[in-house]
Amino acid sequence: MRQAWRVADVRAAEQTLMATLPEGTLMRRAAAGLARRCALLLGDTGGVYGARVLLLVGSGDNGGDTLYAGAALAARGAQVRALLLTPDRVHLAGLAALRRSGGFTTTDLPARADLVLDGIVGIGAAGGLRPAAAALVSRLGELRGRTGQRPPVVAVDVPSGVAVDTGDVPGEAVTADVTVTFGCLKPAHVAGPAAPRCGQVELVDIGLGPVLVTDPAVRVAEAADVAAWWPRPGAASDKYTRGVVGLATGSARYPGAALLSTAGALAGPAGMVRYAGSAHREVVRAHPSVVAAPRVGDAGRVQAWACGSGLGTDHAARTELRSVLATPLPVLLDADAITLLVGGEHAEDLRRDAPLVLTPHDGEFKRLAGEAPGADRMGAAARLAAWTNAVVLLKGDRTIVASPGGEIWANPTGTAALATAGSGDVLAGLLGSLLAAGVPAVRAAVAAAYVHGLAGRHAALAGPVTAPDIAAAVRPVLAALLG
Repeated sequence: MRQAWRVADVRAAEQTLMATLPEGTLMRRAAAGLARRCALLLGDTGGVYGARVLLLVGSGDNGGDTLYAGAALAARGAQVRALLLTPDRVHLAGLAALRRSGGFTTTDLPARADLVLDGIVGIGAAGGLRPAAAALVSRLGELRGRTGQRPPVVAVDVPSGVAVDTGDVPGEAVTADVTVTFGCLKPAHVAGPAAPRCGQVELVDIGLGPVLVTDPAVRVAEAADVAAWWPRPGAASDKYTRGVVGLATGSARYPGAALLSTAGALAGPAGMVRYAGSAHREVVRAHPSVVAAPRVGDAGRVQAWACGSGLGTDHAARTELRSVLATPLPVLLDADAITLLVGGEHAEDLRRDAPLVLTPHDGEFKRLAGEAPGADRMGAAARLAAWTNAVVLLKGDRTIVASPGGEIWANPTGTAALATAGSGDVLAGLLGSLLAAGVPAVRAAVAAAYVHGLAGRHAALAGPVTAPDIAAAVRPVLAALLG
């Protein structure tokens, strides 16, 4: 598991650590790690000696890190030029170190560069880039290196122009090939539209770990976490002990939602799937192992329900939703079930002791919460989770999972390939299967999003992706993940 901390927590930890160290120690550690990563990149295209390195230098410690790293590269024979965006507020000691090592300053972008260091603004910046910096960033694509290609861009701590605590990108921002960050990850590295702008994120240890005592702002599951959480059948297992998931999905208008959610559930860890709905005949024809009935009340015993995908919003759908919510079982609500919550008629039904998971996309989130998620998707998901006392899985390229207690996870496996009709139906079935198998709601949501993303990536290897392709890809993805 990876973890990321907000700026205020990072600053507090830095102050605590700096009080125990000689002045400038943290900056020297950061600059050394940054220079090392830059040297490795330059080694891919001919080495450090003679390479043309451009530093984009703002004010403060971020600019200082950049200048000291540039000095280290210049000392190894690189031709280092620093473009100072705020000359009157430049880090003077860093600039002096650069000049002592043979580096120079420049007033404009050069025609050529083999590597660019983005040290315009660091984690203390607020708002978007100022016009001069934004104009400069927009021209980076004009540069060419010794291979004739665009030179790699290395962001110092975070790409300039991103909102560090939320992962938003409010305007022009740097798109980095590599981001070298110091001490710990920040939310922009793992969440929101900022995350893909970071490129490969490399963490430099500057000794912050022992003094970073606050809870992380956001967590990111890794393959080992999901594999550890995923239930596996044992020698004594049977279809009932593995879990039975109930699906109240699909309708006469949307029978495909029933088929896709069932496919997702069958790929999960539950030992049995019971379907309840008007598409029961279609479901059994497509999936003979499923036990199907026309209504929730006739479905039989289950350990969790997934409800809402393609359910419709008529009186019959509302009755089925009430039947599901009346059970003392974990429940996942998706799509039409979320829409049915908007009017408030089900407020009493939501006051339940058993786990509840909501899986809205942005439009459903807006209908339920009264406003769009906005720039702070993590904060928005957390507020909705607290208000509904439910785990909220807010769909998106970097899907967010938030618990009622404020725990937040960002999914790292998202892909544009998942932006296809019916993809969410597969996710709902898969997540419902995890709930039925006894996985706690937060872990079930995180694991389902992770595997669903991997399935989308796997399916995309064969070309354009449809929801049935995603469902079919879950099994080979799990085979590789679980080993």
